[in-house]
Amino acid sequence: MNTAEFWVLAAFVIFVALVWKKASAAIGTALDGRAERVRAELDEAERLHKDAQALLNGYQRRLADAQKEAEAVLAYAREEAARLRAQAGTELEASLKRREAQAMDRIAQAEASALAEVRNLTVDIAIGASKRVLSGGLPPMQADKLIEQSISELPKHLH
Repeated sequence: MNTAEFWVLAAFVIFVALVWKKASAAIGTALDGRAERVRAELDEAERLHKDAQALLNGYQRRLADAQKEAEAVLAYAREEAARLRAQAGTELEASLKRREAQAMDRIAQAEASALAEVRNLTVDIAIGASKRVLSGGLPPMQADKLIEQSISELPKHLH
């Protein structure tokens, strides 16, 4: 082998060894830096994931609370509607009873009025019969007959 070529080859190997030593250190440093950045990004992603999960859990709790509150409001509304329905039924029943009582009072007043009218009519008939008996000087037998006839006519005048 030629000594010049040998020395070029030796210089090249030494050059590559020196460059490789410096390059491998730079590449290792660059890779370590890149690995550290990736690790930091992964840690940040994990933290963001945990924050997002906490927010999601918070929203789910709020949603569950809102649903419970909505159910409570609906239950209260149903109870209130049932109470109002029962109250309206009670008030309607009381109103109907009052009207029935008023109608019964009116019927009782009409009956009393009709009874008073019948009594007055009976008195008028009895007075008329008495006048005929007294003014005509009827014999007692005929007077009794007229009184019986007046009494028998009473049912006709009552209806």
